[in-house]
Amino acid sequence: MATYKFKPKQATKHLLSALPERAKDVIICRYGLGKKTERMTLEAIGQMYGITRERVRQIENYALGLIRKSDAYKEEKVTFDEITEILHSLGGIVVEDDLMAHFSKDIGIQNHINFLLVLGDSFNKRKEDEYFKHRWHVSEELSGKVEESLKKLFNNLKDNDLITEGEMINKFLEHLQDVSEKYKNEEILRRWLSISKGIGKNAIGEWGMASSSNIKTKGMRDYAFLVIRKHGSPIHFREVAKQIEKIFKKKAHVATTHNELIKDDRFVLVGRGLYALSEWGYMAGVVRDVIKSILEKNGPLTKEEIITKVLKERYVKDNTIMVNLQNQKYFKKNLEGKYYVVELK
Repeated sequence: MATYKFKPKQATKHLLSALPERAKDVIICRYGLGKKTERMTLEAIGQMYGITRERVRQIENYALGLIRKSDAYKEEKVTFDEITEILHSLGGIVVEDDLMAHFSKDIGIQNHINFLLVLGDSFNKRKEDEYFKHRWHVSEELSGKVEESLKKLFNNLKDNDLITEGEMINKFLEHLQDVSEKYKNEEILRRWLSISKGIGKNAIGEWGMASSSNIKTKGMRDYAFLVIRKHGSPIHFREVAKQIEKIFKKKAHVATTHNELIKDDRFVLVGRGLYALSEWGYMAGVVRDVIKSILEKNGPLTKEEIITKVLKERYVKDNTIMVNLQNQKYFKKNLEGKYYVVELK
């Protein structure tokens, strides 16, 4: 959270002193500046005073204009200047929720900060749209460049891309050539990336399209995929279940995890309880299927050649491979002592 010299509640109290009583009450209700932190709608305030929602809107706009013309507003210049500096330090354009959390976790304080942002001439809010979240900025030009760069970055992503944070930041930088160097640090770049609704980060810190199951994980299979991918090599399903609980804070029963891995073609069983990702190039099927695929691809091979190739695909003992080779229903030796696949009738 930010450290700042001004006191939000004290600043808003001073600013509200410029208003007549009813206008002050409307602003307090509208922005949640009183004991109740809930922000009331125009309709709710209208019902309370027996006036239309449009009349409430007029009173709100009148009150904001009156404050901006007041001596109190001029006297709070140091407050608005400090908020401006904080916004610049955060990158000049910040997601609203992140900005509020940066100031305080307290909803009441956040309401006062929001009111100061609404009042300040230097601050502009862009509402949530198809591409971006609610955000505040202090420079129209900077905001436009960042958002345009984020759109280009998103358009270059493929649906199932999973990119490390370092890679994503480097790709983002390629589109940010016209932006001041003072903003080009990882903290600010990560903050800018979070503005996009189309780009997201998963629980293990990898980036991609927010709609992808690799980012927007929905169940045990998605969690397992990310766990195995992070591990980087075949891993036992018991350990997969343990890592799901550790990383995602989700209850993962060992038997359930095993069943989910069996059902999903993203995973390949490569040994006793050991699973790898099919995208790593492992052949699907049991050991017999692997031997068959190898022989169909390479032609007849010696026992030693087959064992060497199978061990690149499966974590099994040599004897397991030999037991499968001895099944004459599927494999036989030719006159050279090499194994070939039996044509099934």
